[in-house]
Amino acid sequence: MSETIYDRLAALGITLPEAPAPAANYVPYIQTGKLLFISGQVPLVNGAIEVTGTVGDDVSLEVAQDQARICAINILAQANAATGGDLSKVKQIVKLGGFVACTNDFSNQPEVINGASNLMADVFGTAGQHARFAVGTNALPRGVCVEIDAVIELH
Repeated sequence: MSETIYDRLAALGITLPEAPAPAANYVPYIQTGKLLFISGQVPLVNGAIEVTGTVGDDVSLEVAQDQARICAINILAQANAATGGDLSKVKQIVKLGGFVACTNDFSNQPEVINGASNLMADVFGTAGQHARFAVGTNALPRGVCVEIDAVIELH
């Protein structure tokens, strides 16, 4: 297949942003051996949070899925920075960890995090299939409704 990861991103209408800077005392990613651990990414767009709230209350499932997709784009931006601008170094998306700020009775966290999982599959094909968790919580940093971290294996 001559189509590159960047071609797939372009076909999806995605231009990777600059990797977001950490908001506190941590690093945005760290590599150990062939594993790249990406810190939790929130749905920043142009350095700003556009949606805050609680899924099942003032944030719909569809908006939350879109916010998860933005988190995945930011994960890819961090991976791009970590690989020196060469996402072809990604061998496998190993795991995504998804947190959803939601009401006590909301139980569709997996469907929210599908916004990120679907993007990884669209971009990387079978190498984008991953293990994951999707859990609900009462609050997330800066009032966002979704935060996702990742473990990625490099070639």
